[in-house]
Amino acid sequence: MAQKIAKDSFRTAFRTLDKDVLRWFPGHMGKGLKQMQHKLRSIDCVIEVHDARIPCSGRNNDFKYTISGVKPHILIMNKSDLINDEFKSRIVTRLKSDCEHVIFTNSRDPKCPGVKKLFPLARELISQSNRYNRQDEEDYNLMIIGVPNVGKSSLINALRMRHLGKGKATPVGAHPGITRSVLQRIKMCESPLFYMLDTPGILTPNITDTETGLKLALCATIQDHLVGETIIADYLLFWLNKHKRFEYVDYFKLDRPYDDILQVLPRICQNYNKFLKLRTPMNEYVYKPNLDAAAQIMIKAFREAALGKILLDESLL
Repeated sequence: MAQKIAKDSFRTAFRTLDKDVLRWFPGHMGKGLKQMQHKLRSIDCVIEVHDARIPCSGRNNDFKYTISGVKPHILIMNKSDLINDEFKSRIVTRLKSDCEHVIFTNSRDPKCPGVKKLFPLARELISQSNRYNRQDEEDYNLMIIGVPNVGKSSLINALRMRHLGKGKATPVGAHPGITRSVLQRIKMCESPLFYMLDTPGILTPNITDTETGLKLALCATIQDHLVGETIIADYLLFWLNKHKRFEYVDYFKLDRPYDDILQVLPRICQNYNKFLKLRTPMNEYVYKPNLDAAAQIMIKAFREAALGKILLDESLL
């Protein structure tokens, strides 16, 4: 019933964030970009990986000019299991001017059709290109690039499991910034002989558009604490209401949609028993809703698609 309620009073814009909060470009990112450029002479094909939930706003445009524009290029839309299939053709059309070859993958699934398709396509594109100083080499070198926490390391591990039957070759984590530098070649496949260079996730140095930065934060490409869990949860609430995605009402057992995050989070605290025990000046204890914990629960529900499959860039396609 709540999903059918028209809410004319919902916000039409999100304006409660200082843009300086979104300027997250650690030193290892700048160093990593230089390392990647230096390695290009030994690379046959660039694999650019991004989060399928933010196919437009989630890409680092610097890659077009510094890395991916000079080699055969495959664009991977990972975490594609978190979006509806109906959007995939629209994503391909939208990105076609930047890259002709777009593959959708779920790196957590070694049997994913996209994972199966990647090496044959890479081999075909390399055979059609001028390899210059590598034209007499029998092996193929790939470089995997992308913004933080989009599943690059998970994709490498899935490909190795599929083609070599071996376990993890590179660390995987739920937080951005796990891979810190360009690594040595990782063997990926015996026949044909493929190697992969893993690289750190690299954001554009300055995210000038606030909403783009919030989408990146919501998809965990920026560390939560740098923006603030409550701000991220508030943006999620704003986006869900704006796009009439009211699944959160039932999921969090609310009585109706809300536009104010400070009305939602205390209710989540109540439902999940998230409270802080505080001592008063009178040496008495009181219980206060743990709003940060509630915000984390809300963000996690989005990231695990518990609130439905959501494409944050829907309006940009």
